[in-house]
Amino acid sequence: MEGTAAGAGGLDAVPALEIDPILDDRGTRIIVCCGSGGVGKTTTAAALGVRAAERGRRVVVLTIDPARRLAQSMGIDALDNTPRKVDGIKGSDGGELHAMMLDMKRTFDEIVEAHADPARARAILENPFYQSLSAGFAGTQEYMAMEKLGQLRARDEWDLIIVDTPPSRSALDFLDAPKRLGSFLDGKFIKLLMAPAKVGGRAGMKFLNVGMSMMSGTLGKLLGGQFLGDVQTFVAAMDTMFGGFRTRADATYRLLQAPGTAFLVVAAPERDALREAAYFVERLAAEGMPLAGLVLNRVHGSGAAGLSAERARAAAENLEEGRMGDRGPGKTGLRGVPATSSEPSHHATAADSSARPSAARPSAAPEAAPTADVIEEHGTDPDTDQDLARLTAGLLRLHAERMRVLAREQRTRDRFTALHPEVAVTEVAALPGDVHDLAGLRAIGERLSSPRGGS
Repeated sequence: MEGTAAGAGGLDAVPALEIDPILDDRGTRIIVCCGSGGVGKTTTAAALGVRAAERGRRVVVLTIDPARRLAQSMGIDALDNTPRKVDGIKGSDGGELHAMMLDMKRTFDEIVEAHADPARARAILENPFYQSLSAGFAGTQEYMAMEKLGQLRARDEWDLIIVDTPPSRSALDFLDAPKRLGSFLDGKFIKLLMAPAKVGGRAGMKFLNVGMSMMSGTLGKLLGGQFLGDVQTFVAAMDTMFGGFRTRADATYRLLQAPGTAFLVVAAPERDALREAAYFVERLAAEGMPLAGLVLNRVHGSGAAGLSAERARAAAENLEEGRMGDRGPGKTGLRGVPATSSEPSHHATAADSSARPSAARPSAAPEAAPTADVIEEHGTDPDTDQDLARLTAGLLRLHAERMRVLAREQRTRDRFTALHPEVAVTEVAALPGDVHDLAGLRAIGERLSSPRGGS
């Protein structure tokens, strides 16, 4: 963090996350950016994609961000389920960048079309129960993200795939969803639905009704003749495909555990985000998945960290209340005229003026005190001095607040590093605005690749 030193248990106690060696390693085929929502995963994934492409890799970035900010930052009108080439990449050695945004339903449709004959596929795609399942079943988005990852990897068209994971309520959902949906589609529930077709006639429907009566929630409320007919039609059409979902879920897990995969946990320096990151780190370790490290995003810094919050606040109070007794020579020594309590000097603070950071001085303040000749010609302006004092006090209070933010972020980060000293960390300084073009993504990439994330 710029302007602050890592204390015991802080960044000095953990390894630095080096991004460029990961991007340059041709053995790295998949990078998964994961973490809770709102921490900058999409921007991180896009920045990694730009940097990797401009270092000679053939990259595709798969995002699940519905805000479409990735498309805008890459100069593309819109992203869809098909990878689109990004222009303006200054690549070398054949480096290219493609980007796409997951279409959950379309990916599910592609699975059906790939594993069923045309007539059966049409029956499934037109089935109301399937349409509801493919559009909104819990975990479908996470599952389809992994399905799409498997499809991209199988094509072997790109030598690096970067995945921006869904913004789940819990980071653990990303790992659970493939198996959860796979279990749903080839587990006890489906076997229950298959029973009527196997038993046949009224006995089968009676069996189905008994089984369904044990279910609760929304599905139970929807039960009716038409619904049951749709379910039966869906089950009959999907019968030969159920096992494939579990098979592909298992294959995806093996792909994520492979040495060519690198997980980057992305977090903001906030308590909830780092708690989620800690859960994910522990889960990845339990599943034997390769964690590259933690990207701590949007970290605040200060070029005037030598001025503490307490000193800045005290100086602001002195200026606001006119307590100038501890000031230096000020106007009295420089101008040769007596200073009055009604004209607080903008040169005075509670701290030594040499220790005051440049950021805490108002830009409107003169570089040097006016000479006696100038004063004789123009006189002094008490109102101007008071305005400058108020401005300086305001800047000092802003600085004090910034230093409190820095201290809070450092404490939060240090709690994480104390719990997980084995996890490599890089910090990325917060930018003054949103990233909206390739230049902004390059700037993020530079920060990611600099020691401790740069500034």
